[in-house]
This record gives sequence, C-alpha cells and structure tokens, in this order.
Amino acid sequence: MTVLFETERLLFRPLELSDAAAMFEMDNNAEVHKYLWQTPTQKIEETIKVIEYVQSQYAKHAIGRYATILKETGEFIGWTGIKFVDDHVENGNTNFFDYGYRLNEKFWGNGYATESTIFWLAHGFDKMNIETMNAYTHAENGASNRVLSKCGMSFMEDYPDESGVLWKWWQMKNTNL
Repeated sequence: MTVLFETERLLFRPLELSDAAAMFEMDNNAEVHKYLWQTPTQKIEETIKVIEYVQSQYAKHAIGRYATILKETGEFIGWTGIKFVDDHVENGNTNFFDYGYRLNEKFWGNGYATESTIFWLAHGFDKMNIETMNAYTHAENGASNRVLSKCGMSFMEDYPDESGVLWKWWQMKNTNL
C-alpha cells in the first residue's frame, strides 16, 4: 500500500482496483446515497469504472479522491480528497477545485469526516497553493453541512440542480496567497 498522507487516525492513498469490494459495499448502501441522487451502485463493475475514472484524474491533474484508511485496523472507510472539476458544470462553475468525501455508514459519527476535511483543506492551500476551494452538499445533509462549516468553509448560496434538488455551494479562500 502506497500511503501518501496521514493524520492522527487516517491514511490516504490513491484508489486501487483492490478497493472495489469495500467501495462497492459503501456505494451499494441506500443510506450513503440518501443525499447523493439516491442511486446506490448495483454492480461492482460500476465501482470499478469509478476507480478507473479517479485514476485518470490522478494522471490528468495529479490529484483526485483518495482511499481513506483507518490506521488502527487497515479498513477502507471511504474516500476523501480534492479533485479538479473540468468534466461538468456545477452551479455555473467548471474548472475549479472541489473538496469532497464519502464514508461507509458504519464509520459515521467518529469525526473522520472532520479530520479528513481539516487535512485536505490544509493540503490544498499549503502544499498545492490552491487559491479557492469549493464544495457542494445536498441542502438537507445536515451532517456534511456542519462538517464544512466547522472546518472553516463559507456557505455561499443555495442552488437547484437540473432536476430541481436544492444544493448548498461552499467556498474557502487561501489566506496564504
């Protein structure tokens, strides 16, 4: 396992095809997808395609979502990280850095989302010199909205997606630049 980064309790490394089973378990859970278009993954082949897509982002942008591993047990708990969005428009934006995460439900409520967010925001600003970090969450996802707010991101506006679902747009500026 090629660990690139770590926090007190977590390890971060590029997603690998060997993560497919654990990632499928997470993405097959309807609760995990409650605020993600309510489309749980049905086949592991879908998960493999997602991993391959993220790997292409590493090659293209030298960043992407990373496997997030619990140090204590070596378990895959989900993915976290920064990606460069250039493949779609979100809230009228494209070509922007986006922070995001998705954790397996059995790891919710342990502070891992907050720990990851603090790490990735600092990494993006201090190591990558990103000027502006964005994030977006389902308007009703109170837990994720609290994590972003607690970690210093500013709520900018609510916006509807193409199907009318309300999302929240978050942003944080690099104060080091």
